[in-house]
Parts: sequence; structure tokens; C-alpha cells
Amino acid sequence: MGFLLDYESIRTDFPIFQEKPGLVYLDNAATTQKPHRVIEAVDRFYWHSNANVARGLYELAVEATRLYEEAHETIARFIGARSPGEIIFTRNASDSANMAAYMLLLNNVIRRGSKIVATVMEHHSNLLPWRTVARLAGARLELAPVRQENGRLDLDVLLSMIDDQTTVVTLTHASNVLGYVNPVREIAREAHRHGALVVVDAAQSTPHMRIDVYSLEADMLFFSGHKMLGPTGIGVLWIRSDHLEEMEPAFQGGGIVKSVRLEDGELKVDFAESPWKFEPGTPHIAGAVGLAEAAKYLAEIGMDKVEAHEKTLLEYALKRLREVPGFQPVSWETQDRLGIVAFNIEGQAPHAVALALGMEGVAVRAGFHCAEPLHRSLGLERGTVRASFYIYNGPEDIDRLAKVLEKLTKTA
Repeated sequence: MGFLLDYESIRTDFPIFQEKPGLVYLDNAATTQKPHRVIEAVDRFYWHSNANVARGLYELAVEATRLYEEAHETIARFIGARSPGEIIFTRNASDSANMAAYMLLLNNVIRRGSKIVATVMEHHSNLLPWRTVARLAGARLELAPVRQENGRLDLDVLLSMIDDQTTVVTLTHASNVLGYVNPVREIAREAHRHGALVVVDAAQSTPHMRIDVYSLEADMLFFSGHKMLGPTGIGVLWIRSDHLEEMEPAFQGGGIVKSVRLEDGELKVDFAESPWKFEPGTPHIAGAVGLAEAAKYLAEIGMDKVEAHEKTLLEYALKRLREVPGFQPVSWETQDRLGIVAFNIEGQAPHAVALALGMEGVAVRAGFHCAEPLHRSLGLERGTVRASFYIYNGPEDIDRLAKVLEKLTKTA
């Protein structure tokens, strides 16, 4: 078994593992740990560069603005965007999804009689906003199913659901429960054939594989910072350059305009260029700086190596956990799948399993993982236990997981 990453060396970059040397952290689909350099980048901003961005003419404001603009440039390079103007900083992936949904409602893409197609495997963050805007517009929200035998998206059914009434197709690039990577490009081509826009939830894929937004042929794509080594409270919404000029921002406030004036008793507005027109108010400047540093860190490692490392861990985990009595994964498949294993232990409640693991220093998550429709569609009425891997995990972490599970089954 060969690993492309020197994960033991990588672990030394993360202060949490020095602070808690016995920690086996397998909850990376929920959030990731932060390397020294990300923490230091955030601290450095507040120590040396703190000022509000844009319009300030004094040295500190110019420096803060430069760092914030460079963060847009770094993230644009990281995901293959063509311009930093396509990168809109938000609070998190949920905020990005809401911004996308309400923007498409405001700009009459979602309208009475139109249809939004999503999937049953979505995180709630990519379901609830679309449910609300569909109700507000008098549109329909329809969910494509997954296959019962393995939980994969039923692609044939999804493609058949896209028709000339469809104005938006939205889906997760990678499931936060099963790790499956969906064929976004194929779906996008069918959506575009019917004139629909494609919005992609890449919160689980961006930290774990190489992303090229133009190769995916999406119109919008979003992700969060904290799942890719960055700070909390910072996310990204990418909008294809074709749509930037035509879209009026859904959320409005200071900083998004060139001019606001009263003409014949009516308020007239000229919006600023993107990304400023989509980023009202004072942004999370330090968060953007920290996220950019996280992207640089991952780029230096190489996203192809990150994906390969996790694939090796996934294969090892399924092999090792097969030895655990009563181990029941949702799927044994490894093709087109990231390093996430959702499972149950026969006769044990998921939360009881997670609690027992936590008491032994193994961090996993239990429940529906904000994807309740997916679990219920697969008959998993109590949810699952989820172990998820990242660059600082190695086979010994999986061995520890397996040993605690084996101990649990012996005492049950």
C-alpha cells in the first residue's frame, strides 16, 4: 500500500495534533483542521494590515484592499476561474447557495411555472433555499432519486427530468454522506440544451480533488472555506463571467454601487463591477486572506495527490473495516468516490457508536449529516456513522477506528 503524501510530515503543520497527540480526527467532511500558516495569515492581517477595504486612500487601507483582491485572484486560480471578478466571497456554502437561489429568483430565472431540478442526495443547504424560492415564485422543485442498491445518483432519471420548463439544475458535485462524485459535465450539457442554468454544490469536492469550473461547464459553483483548511465564516460563490453583467445582486448594501441618486423622485443605481457588486457591506477580510493561504497550501501539495491519497485511504478502510463484526457500509464501491465511509454497526445506534468512538479519541460524526432525504430514501431511518479522511490521516487512524469498533462489538 503506497501513499503519495507524507502524511506524518503534513501532520506537523497542524497545531491541533501537537496539542492533542492522541486525536484520531476522521470528521473532515464536517470541518478540517487548520495549518500553522493559515492561522498565522489571519493573525498577521489583524496585527499588521487591519483596515476596511475599498475607497480608503491611506496606506493601511490600500494594504488591506490589496490582500483582499489577491485572495480573489488566488481562489480564481485554484478553481480554474478566468477572472477574480468571478469569485464572490460569502459567509459559507449555505450563504452561497442562498445567494445563488435568491439571485436567480430576483432576475426572473426562477419564475411561475418553471422547474428546478435537484437530487435527493443534496445537503440541506442545497435543498432548503431552492424550496423557498420555488414557493415564492410559484415554481416546482423536483428531486432526482438515487439507486437503491448503492446510493448512487440515478443519472438516467435525472436527465429525463430536465425539460424545456427547467430553468435551474442544481446538484452536489460530491455527496457529503457517500463521497460519490457526480458527472456534472454530462448533466450540465443536457441542462444547457434546454436553456437551464447549472448550480453546483462543491463544498465536498473542492477540498479533495482538482476543480476546473469551466471544465465542469457549470454556471455557478460554491464551496466553504472551513472544509478546505481555511477559517470559518468564509465561503465562495463562483459565477461564470457570462452572467456577471446581467445579474442584479440579491443582497444589497454599502460598497456594491458606483452611484446612487434621486432622479424625478426615483432612486437610480449604477452597480459596481464584480465581485464588488455582489459583496455588500464589510466582508470577512481576514477570512478571505486565510482561505487564500489554505488554497496555496493545498496547491503546493497538489490536488491530484490529495485525491489519490484519499482514494488509497478509502480502499484500505473498506478492507480493514470488513473485519469488524457487524460492519455495514452503505456502499463497498470505490470508483468515482472521495474518502468518506458512511456505515452502521449491526444492533448499535449510530450516535451510540460515535459516542463510544469519541470516548476513545476517535472523532467521527453520526446522524443524517444534513442529508435526511438521502438517508430515508435508502431506508436508513436512524442515520449513519460517518468517517471522512484528509491529507493528515494515515492507515494507523483507520486501524484505531477499527480496533475501537471491534472493542465495541465485543462488549455489546
